[in-house]
Amino acid sequence: MLTTIILLTCCVCAVDSQFPRVCATEAAFRTKSCCPLWKDKSPCGSLSGRGKCINWAVFRGSKIPQYNDDRLDWPRHYYDNTCECHGNFSGFDCGDCKFGYHGEKCDRYKVVVRRELRELSFLEKKRFFSYLALAKTTKSKDFVVLSTGDRHHRETYRFVDASLYDVFAWLHYYSMKPILINSTFDPDKNYAHQGPVFPGWHRLGLLFLERQIQLMMGDEDFAIPYYDWRGEKNCSICIDELMGSNNAQGVLNPYSHFSFWKAICSGYNFPDEYCPLADSEYKMERLHRKPGTTPYAPNLPTFEDVENVLKIKDFDVPPYNETARGSFRNALEGFLAPDGVTLKRSMHNLVHIYLGGTMSHVPISSNDPIFILHHSFIDKIFDTWLTRYNGSPDTYPENNELGHGPNNCSTPYLPCYKNKNLFLKSTDFGYRYSTFHSKPPMGRRRYQ
Repeated sequence: MLTTIILLTCCVCAVDSQFPRVCATEAAFRTKSCCPLWKDKSPCGSLSGRGKCINWAVFRGSKIPQYNDDRLDWPRHYYDNTCECHGNFSGFDCGDCKFGYHGEKCDRYKVVVRRELRELSFLEKKRFFSYLALAKTTKSKDFVVLSTGDRHHRETYRFVDASLYDVFAWLHYYSMKPILINSTFDPDKNYAHQGPVFPGWHRLGLLFLERQIQLMMGDEDFAIPYYDWRGEKNCSICIDELMGSNNAQGVLNPYSHFSFWKAICSGYNFPDEYCPLADSEYKMERLHRKPGTTPYAPNLPTFEDVENVLKIKDFDVPPYNETARGSFRNALEGFLAPDGVTLKRSMHNLVHIYLGGTMSHVPISSNDPIFILHHSFIDKIFDTWLTRYNGSPDTYPENNELGHGPNNCSTPYLPCYKNKNLFLKSTDFGYRYSTFHSKPPMGRRRYQ
């Protein structure tokens, strides 16, 4: 039987993710049902027309594929019944709104603008850093995270509290763990990278965090900034006034905003565990960063790199993994050079390696808030590609990568977000990007 350890604290509201606290109980796992009662006392707010409780077995058949991994065919391992929300409603209980919509009836649509960090005014930067500090220190009322030292034995699973930001960081860590197939871990397979799901999965993660902070602060105008790293000779935002400087050992300056942040799920990164120290903050590692010190990534990607990646018209091609050539996704992710031919580290991957420290340990990299600025810029490039080539859900390719299929639910979110449905322009999710006038080399066309 799954063990539940819940530490009740004063917390904030949240929207949608694994695991809703109300569904992390022995009764919920025994019945395999996560259709919570909304304010009208009906499952998924059905009496108010917000949604309904659906049975996944009806749509996908009664059998779950014969693999050991608890994330495969999400959310079937844990729940056969979850909420399906109608109209503009969303959330694990249909008690919230779709991204971009606000109000009790979810009838107010708003587009926020994600701007480059250096575009923000002094007060806007101060507000952003204050919001992140609160997200890091405020426990989530609605969600808990999964922890175990032995993925092979379900009776060791437990669900513990985490802060709003740590829930976000855990989502990346959980989806990055190697897939367990017939009791064997495959280190080259996961649910967030190395396949077609890469840009959409990270887009959803940013939307999740952005919405959480909007709700926490009561600020519908909040938008995650981005970091335009094109052509930089060093990390210009790695200063104490912004994301923090570091010493030769990679320790952040004590006067920087994030010097005392600790990384959830750090310390013991073995494939057969899920975040075993999630409730032991004193054992977690401090954030580290060492930009520009590794010989494998002496520089950040260039203006020309971004322009060349955007010339690749095919979103993804067989074999739909890190060896795919002629694939925009693989070049953006950075297993393929911007020329679309050479297999080498570039783009997204290169930035992670360049920044070093916590960012270079990809499963826990989301603990460093520079992660969200980096991925916001990756999403901006993805959004530019979608606009340029009229990308849509139909663009998402059929493929055999586990969890990467067009109709697979993005792991580990509730309600279900099909991978293909994240292939919409950013304004369909209630945000857009600013035009940041950075300085390309003389004579180069400027991507904006």
